Amino acid sequence: MLSSYKGPINAAIIGATGGIGRALINELTALSNINHLYTLSRKTYEHDTKMEEAILHKLEFDLLDQESIQQAANGITHPLNLIIIATGHLHDASQMPEKNWDALDAEAMRKSFALNTIGPALLLRYLLPKLGTNGKNICAVLSARIGSISDNRAGGWYSYRASKAALNMIVKTAGIELKRKNKAATLMGLHPGTVDTNLSSPFQNMVPKSQLFTAEQSAQKLLKVINEKSREDTGKCFAHDGTEITP
Repeated sequence: MLSSYKGPINAAIIGATGGIGRALINELTALSNINHLYTLSRKTYEHDTKMEEAILHKLEFDLLDQESIQQAANGITHPLNLIIIATGHLHDASQMPEKNWDALDAEAMRKSFALNTIGPALLLRYLLPKLGTNGKNICAVLSARIGSISDNRAGGWYSYRASKAALNMIVKTAGIELKRKNKAATLMGLHPGTVDTNLSSPFQNMVPKSQLFTAEQSAQKLLKVINEKSREDTGKCFAHDGTEITP
């Protein structure tokens, strides 16, 4: 699964209590060469693995609070070979994706950008310096194909589209800086597909069954992409099948 990684792996999963986050953790805990695994989430990640406390490190943070993000990052005391930021916001009890401009609401837009763009950008600020400087070291951020401006043919979903497009620009820009600062590191965006989680549940009836992934399937596909990519792919965004998503 991560055969391109040689030797022990120190990893961090951010958004550990989400569907994809949990599935990624389950996949990683099954590896024999996991050395340290950090889980970052708003609530303490409750796991059913038998991983020793010396290996599994559970940290709490608030994606809307910069100081909280920094403190959680300070709790990571080992150089990381793999970081996956698996956070995201599409809807809640008071907000659904906008079907037209009449639905645009300032507070709802601020929340989308806070959770989908600003929070991940701050995570990159504090986590990218944690990447190792030898061997293979990758930070992957869950984005979405819907953030592609050139691929927007259906319209709607203003806030989600715009916040993910902005996230893709953050990844591109931070990737340029990362190339200068760490010759052994890679930063990329990843589109997990439509996954059977709370985020996509109101919209699954519009998705063919063959294109609706379980969290486990998505996690496996994402790790396969990570395994195949290298420093030359820094700043790009890839779909779950490894194809590049155009900006």
